[in-house]
Amino acid sequence: MTTEPAGLTGDDGPPADLRTLMAAFPTGVSIITTSARDGAHWGMTCTSLCSVSLDPPVLLVCLRCGSPTLEAVSDSGQFAVNLLHAQARPTAELFASGAPDRFERVVWRAPAGAAGPHLTYASHTIADCSVLSTQVVGDHTVVLGKVDVVTPIRLQRPLLYGLRAYASWPEPAPVPSPVPSRTASPVASSVPSRISPERPAKLSSAPTPRKHSDR
Repeated sequence: MTTEPAGLTGDDGPPADLRTLMAAFPTGVSIITTSARDGAHWGMTCTSLCSVSLDPPVLLVCLRCGSPTLEAVSDSGQFAVNLLHAQARPTAELFASGAPDRFERVVWRAPAGAAGPHLTYASHTIADCSVLSTQVVGDHTVVLGKVDVVTPIRLQRPLLYGLRAYASWPEPAPVPSPVPSRTASPVASSVPSRISPERPAKLSSAPTPRKHSDR
């Protein structure tokens, strides 16, 4: 006889707790931006981003159904993916809040050919994409985008989100200094060497931002 873990049920039970599952799967943080035909700029914080194909270069993002950003992306046929660096947590929280003046509170630019506003101070890399297709799945829409241009902005550790908190990519573990080659005494050879453990990322205790919100 087998039993199902708490929170996971069969077809006849309540829906599985997907939030708990995905909270244990840390991801990078991005902001999806675009410009509507009337010139209005839209953007939202997004962690549902992954690569699909290398040739041609295709990625996907998942945007909330009914979102003004999704509507503008569908209308314009293009969007920019701003990958945030570790110091850009305030920008991530701003674009998750749905604040109507969010573009007035950050530094951005729209160079010729950009698929959406480039958040140049908050991003370490930006990709301009053309919409290939969309597919509604439940309460979100999957948007497939062909990556047309990738623009590196700066070398900086990425911002992460997991366990309902933001964090920076951890520092690498220190590399032990090489030991000079020499004949060791029997006593010395029996003592194991110590290896410095990796330092875990420090997660903040900030309130949980909304994953996809751009009211």
